[in-house]
Amino acid sequence: MAEPGEGAIDLRSDTVTRPDRAMRAAMERAEVADNVIDTDPTMAVLERRIAVLLGMPAGLWMPSGTMANLVALMVHLQRGDRFLAPRDVHILADELGGAAWLAGGMPEPMPHDGGPGRPSPSAVRSACPPTGTAYNELRTTLLCLENTHNAAGGAVTSPDEHERLVMAARDRGLLVHLDGARLWNAAVALGVAPSALTTGVDSVQVCLSKGLGAPVGSVLAGNEEFIAAGRRVRQMLGGGVRQGGVLAAAGLVALDRIDELVEDHGKARTLASGLARLGWAVNRPETNIVLATVPSVPVMLTKLARLGILASEIAGQVRFVTHRDITHSGIEDVLVRISAGIAVAEPVEEIGFALEG
Repeated sequence: MAEPGEGAIDLRSDTVTRPDRAMRAAMERAEVADNVIDTDPTMAVLERRIAVLLGMPAGLWMPSGTMANLVALMVHLQRGDRFLAPRDVHILADELGGAAWLAGGMPEPMPHDGGPGRPSPSAVRSACPPTGTAYNELRTTLLCLENTHNAAGGAVTSPDEHERLVMAARDRGLLVHLDGARLWNAAVALGVAPSALTTGVDSVQVCLSKGLGAPVGSVLAGNEEFIAAGRRVRQMLGGGVRQGGVLAAAGLVALDRIDELVEDHGKARTLASGLARLGWAVNRPETNIVLATVPSVPVMLTKLARLGILASEIAGQVRFVTHRDITHSGIEDVLVRISAGIAVAEPVEEIGFALEG
């Protein structure tokens, strides 16, 4: 993957954002204590605030979303348990097999037959038909969901769709974990409270370093018993930070910026519309991720990098992610550079896709 050079516009991810002066000042002022021996006061404030936002009893700060997901799986699963998850979710595709290697789970990818990024409730029920209790039967115990679904182009699951999936899981006696790394984006796109998207789940993780500008950190939420178990697993994995309030302070500032994500969504729509007019086959972004289908992703990434545009690859497509460190004028600059430097062979009408305005 290319590294940013001078004048480069970095759309590889919304994780490339850097803490601004206000966030750095909050980090400098943070009240801290040893969060392993005692409780860091700023960390405790952040965990409580996020738990309330998510409608959950308790929260637990984690260094990363990957660790938060892994801790949830290690608490929920017994070794050899099968768990269901939509195809290409982060837990399956981007966490180095930790679900199997460390949590001992047996993953079962599910098709997106219920819409982009999600299975249908009937598919969940069909994957776990009522059976007997023979000791040698494979045991399925967990459904993992992702909202927004990264590899499906930041696809959003609505509260109604989420509730139907949770009900299907309950019908089959499954626990539910929600990877909400970009749940803030989903809530803003739908105009609902984040808690409307967590109804009925046993655990949920949310990231502070995607889109909101914090340098590091995620929070795992669930009931008190789950969080107590998760705290032990986090310590086992080396995630027990000491004066974590310095990092939690950045997270508190980040939470004040959730509503600003609407700007990133607008930038994504501008980018997708402009690319479609230039003949690119792109998705209609629901949030801040634009996916483009091209003949060769590596070749296209190289061409873009030569123009000073950094993108990434996901699920066999080029991924552009808008974020707070890229302005609307920066998106217009991207379109100017692509128009001048990259020829697209197929006109829009042959691709059969175009975006409105």
